Amino acid sequence: MTTSLRAGLARLIAAQISLHACMTGFRMAAPLMALREGHSALAVGMLLALFALAQVFLALPAGRYADRRGLRKPVLLAVGIATTGAALAVVFPVFAVLCVTALCCGAATGLSMIALQRHVGRLATNPTELKQVFSWMAIGPSISNFIGPFAAGLLIDAQGFQAAFLLLALLPSLAWFWLRGMVEQPPVPPEQRNASGSSWNLLRDAGFRRLMLINWMLSSCWDVHTFLVPVIGHERGFSATEIGAILGAFALAATAVRLAMPWLASHLRESVVIGTAMLSTALLFAVYPLVQVAWAMGLLSILLGVALGSVQPMIMSTLHQITPHHRHGEALGLRAMAINGSSVVMPLLFGSAGALVGVTGVFWVVGGVVGAGSRLAWKMKTHRP
Repeated sequence: MTTSLRAGLARLIAAQISLHACMTGFRMAAPLMALREGHSALAVGMLLALFALAQVFLALPAGRYADRRGLRKPVLLAVGIATTGAALAVVFPVFAVLCVTALCCGAATGLSMIALQRHVGRLATNPTELKQVFSWMAIGPSISNFIGPFAAGLLIDAQGFQAAFLLLALLPSLAWFWLRGMVEQPPVPPEQRNASGSSWNLLRDAGFRRLMLINWMLSSCWDVHTFLVPVIGHERGFSATEIGAILGAFALAATAVRLAMPWLASHLRESVVIGTAMLSTALLFAVYPLVQVAWAMGLLSILLGVALGSVQPMIMSTLHQITPHHRHGEALGLRAMAINGSSVVMPLLFGSAGALVGVTGVFWVVGGVVGAGSRLAWKMKTHRP
């Protein structure tokens, strides 16, 4: 990568972290405040679902808006929405307002992520650079997943919830600071946009449908692990610290593999990485529920983090190669809608299935589906229409 590309990418990652940390901080702090005020677990679950629900319905409009307006206008709008929602929680720290804040922060994060990812994809000049830039961008959420909750937790213990909410409300404005002066990519001509038709037309392409199905299966694996590890850990009698360490090991491994991928990008093929990750995930899911000790589950969690952490840059690289240049925003919107819809629906499905067939059955069924679906990855081709 050139020096100018590295500098621009660093600013984009910093902007991504600023907006995403606001959401992750509220995603920890808002449910905690609701629980301390005596709200039920059901109410807290609904509050958490609102962070993803907004992105389900706004992803496609956000993608089309990014195609029309580029980078700065969508990010500025996202900064305004996130700041407004967070400020409401500062002034009115009650459950109903926290629900509005969750919707605002979720919507702002979704809008900004699509605009940033679209812009990053246009900075790359070849498939190797695509894999490199999206490997670096994938590190941003890992950082913000630490910064947001950690900073909020420190302030909650030191000064209370309103002080934490105020800090989180200030974070989105940093995104605009990092992006000021950023050069826009040429806009998509109106006649080209109007000729594209509905965003759903993208699904007529067999390669795009295949990629979305693969993305959904792997996203579901991430949700399975996050949702069921506490359940299976509780069944095994693990402490909260041990369960947290298992999930933390997964996150650290996913981050570590993404740190290594920019240097390996020229030697990696998208279909090989994704296919290998799917087969590895199927194998690990087969073994996971059979493990009885925390350290062994932690080792499996690290291996699973490496497998699933390697996938997102490859998915994003492929998406930008198989999608028409002027429709990248729409394609990213469809992807975001599928992922966030899965995050809302799948935990409910996993919970119901777990009650019927047990946690072991859920791991095996999902692992079997992903293993069978790996055939799609091996057949995947990268080409630009």
